[in-house]
Amino acid sequence: MTTTTMSAVEELTLTINEEIHVKATPEVVFEALLEQLGPGMLGREDKPMPLQIEAWPGGRWYRDLGDGNGHLWAHVQAIKRAELLEFYGPLMMSAAAVSNVQYRLSAVPGGTLIKFHHFALGVVSSEFKLNITNGWKRIHERVAQRAEAR
Repeated sequence: MTTTTMSAVEELTLTINEEIHVKATPEVVFEALLEQLGPGMLGREDKPMPLQIEAWPGGRWYRDLGDGNGHLWAHVQAIKRAELLEFYGPLMMSAAAVSNVQYRLSAVPGGTLIKFHHFALGVVSSEFKLNITNGWKRIHERVAQRAEAR
């Protein structure tokens, strides 16, 4: 007989919520988001790690290494330009796990509010939780810098 406790459930999930205020219009922020998550993506130690986003429902978010090699991060679950970008898939996890990532953009005085949500279920280590939380923060800082520079 298996008993599941709250700590066991917590070990199998990841939840990150973040609000990012950007001094740019939702249209500009959305384009900056696609650029940063795609060809402008940086990996560890800020090394270029360009990804591709097929920006339509069912499109892939992936890393193309050439010669048929690469990594599938996710599929576009929903897209509504300047309002919503949602993905589902394993993301950067090489484990039995699946993620849902949502970006909801709304116009606010002085710019755009991005409500970010990442939920993952599966084998999600504590080290990964710490690294991914910091990684998303860096990505979001770059999205804001990219949008505000326009």
